[in-house]
Amino acid sequence: MSVSSSRKITLILGAELEKLVTLPLVWLTLMGTFILNLVLAAAFTSVGLQGAAGTQSILKIGLASMEYLQAGFIILGILATCSEYTGGQIRTTLTTIPWRGFQLSAKHLALAIVTIPMAFIIAASGVLYACIMMRDTALVIEIDAMIKTLVGATGYLTLTTLLSAAIGVLLRRTTPALVVLLGHYFIVSPLLRDFLPSIKNYFPDTAGYYMYMPPSSDEINVLTPIQGTGVSMLWTLIFITVAIVFYRKRDA
Repeated sequence: MSVSSSRKITLILGAELEKLVTLPLVWLTLMGTFILNLVLAAAFTSVGLQGAAGTQSILKIGLASMEYLQAGFIILGILATCSEYTGGQIRTTLTTIPWRGFQLSAKHLALAIVTIPMAFIIAASGVLYACIMMRDTALVIEIDAMIKTLVGATGYLTLTTLLSAAIGVLLRRTTPALVVLLGHYFIVSPLLRDFLPSIKNYFPDTAGYYMYMPPSSDEINVLTPIQGTGVSMLWTLIFITVAIVFYRKRDA
């Protein structure tokens, strides 16, 4: 009996969601990222209390940990895809769900469903902590500005997770994927920003920065949040597309 495409997607999405939410490493990674964010938020807020913080500054202080926080979501994306290659689970998955394109697309969709609320909660915790601790020294933050900033931060962390998952599919091994992505985000990209300043805004991490961080008045050649979102989405879609092509053509 043939199965309609919509029914296929629903069944596969349900299976992928179940695999994600029952994977202990997913929740350990998210819990560790949440705790790390609070520790870093406390450290950055302590430094911020030594100066006079304005409305923009308090948002920047609350999100200062994003540079380090993204590592947790990179790990999350890699674990979501590479964990299936441990012990040959991927063969069972492809035997049960032979529609590879649907299956990998559903995996990324399931990952986004899990990531979006957790990314929002974790990003908001840093901003909330800064607001509470600096309530006597900082101006009141406009709700609209805070929401826009948190939506941008959530979007960036989600896109980073999905891009990492796609890289995990291409490399199929956790350690090489971690080395490549963490090496890029924390070593290669910062160096390239100095050597290639004319194109630095089009790296996925730099473009993503403009999705959530309010620009300073002394910054030049910056992207708008919409432009940053567009560049980040383009990088993510390119890697997901390449991952699907390779996933469909090669052996498990």
